[in-house]
Amino acid sequence: MTTIRLHRLALTLILTILAMPLQAQDASGVKPNILILLGDNWAAPHASILGDASVNTPTFDQIAKNGVLFTNAFCQVPSCSPSRAVLLTGKYAHQLEDAANLWGHFPDELWTFPLALQRSKDAYQVGYMIKGWGPGYYLGERHTKANPNPAGVKSESFEAFLSSVGEKPFCFWFGSHDPHRPWKADEAYYQGLDEIQVEVPGYLPDHPTVRQEIVDYYAEVQKFDDECGKIIESLKRAGKYENTIILMLGDNGWQMPRGLANVYDWGTHVPLAIQWPGRLKTDMQSETFVSFEDIGPTLFDLMGIKDRNMTGSSFAGVLTGETQSHRDHVFLERERHANVRADDATYPCRAIRTQDYLWIWNIRPELHPAGDPVTHWAVGPFGDIDNSLTKALLLDADGESPLAKWKELAVGKRPEFELYDLRTDPWQIENVAGHSAYSSVHRQLKSAVMRWMRKTDDPRASELKTQVFDDYEYFGGPAKKK
Repeated sequence: MTTIRLHRLALTLILTILAMPLQAQDASGVKPNILILLGDNWAAPHASILGDASVNTPTFDQIAKNGVLFTNAFCQVPSCSPSRAVLLTGKYAHQLEDAANLWGHFPDELWTFPLALQRSKDAYQVGYMIKGWGPGYYLGERHTKANPNPAGVKSESFEAFLSSVGEKPFCFWFGSHDPHRPWKADEAYYQGLDEIQVEVPGYLPDHPTVRQEIVDYYAEVQKFDDECGKIIESLKRAGKYENTIILMLGDNGWQMPRGLANVYDWGTHVPLAIQWPGRLKTDMQSETFVSFEDIGPTLFDLMGIKDRNMTGSSFAGVLTGETQSHRDHVFLERERHANVRADDATYPCRAIRTQDYLWIWNIRPELHPAGDPVTHWAVGPFGDIDNSLTKALLLDADGESPLAKWKELAVGKRPEFELYDLRTDPWQIENVAGHSAYSSVHRQLKSAVMRWMRKTDDPRASELKTQVFDDYEYFGGPAKKK
């Protein structure tokens, strides 16, 4: 029997299992609702309860106080479409074929926990607004025009969705466009922000342009937080607040150099707080590691549903207080973000983040990590960094400029292996992968990543430099002319 036929048989079996009726309920038999409040490019620690003194996030802070705040939550992939695919499917990005790439195709055979709930015995009402899974292409036999997005059915507003739900249980995904660029929030959201007071991370220059853009970003964070507060008020008015599991989180890091599209913390470390009144621990801060592939299994666990072919593992025990730990590390990866390299090439990385270390494997170090210096197709030069005043500031720096070292951090080529000791280098700037004092740590972390790749059927485990991810179609548009 050919490999292709075996693959199709396996998919048929999976789809058959996933099509079996589910029944969602908590221990009392009451079916809980789910509300996901998802910020677009919102990085940790940019929330007041996480220690950021510049930004004010009262809604997020209140959810954290009403539930559990995770200080080591990671999105698994520093890119919108694949990180959302991981969140929806409970699988690692390299298990998702085309969906491992930004602006890719969501394979029709993939299932998501919202659509599984919709097809359950309890017939959950499943909706989203603004941005669900994406950007990318998803229409097919399952994701049809009547029910197109892997996150659910699009609604114009949360209030409109609630009015259509009645007494049925629901799963709703609020996918804000904030704090995604362009950072242009209304003036009201700048209240309390001061560019003199913001902290400039060590991987960026302390420059007035950078400070002003950080303030602009914070204004959008405050706008997102305010929008989430209004949605929660609507939930309360509808009398559904007490029986709703609420998650508030970011989908990946911020759109600054070494943020989005990088497996450094500024691309993968995100805020996450979860509450369910009367059912979960309250006012608890957890330092255990959690990752996006764990969220679907956790929700199903809380709802009394058996794991449906997900790779991640539930951390429901942390939420209920049955245990204090879940993971002591997370695995990170990326393939193609924007289509910004000759031959539509990805920039493949595999990585592991522990409490003390970040180890990165740049599988094709001959490529430019931020994209080619000239426009290939999308965005522009070094197009894995979104266009901004900060990016322009760095690209204009020549070798004699005081900004040259930050330009090199942003766009310079990187070695095959990177290792950062977070105890002494929290900004992840000093690569110690070649230092003899760290040789044992390097070997251990590399071995852990290689075992993970083999165990999870990563295509790169058997063929390290496979072009399978390069060959997937890119559905994004070309760079805009200036």
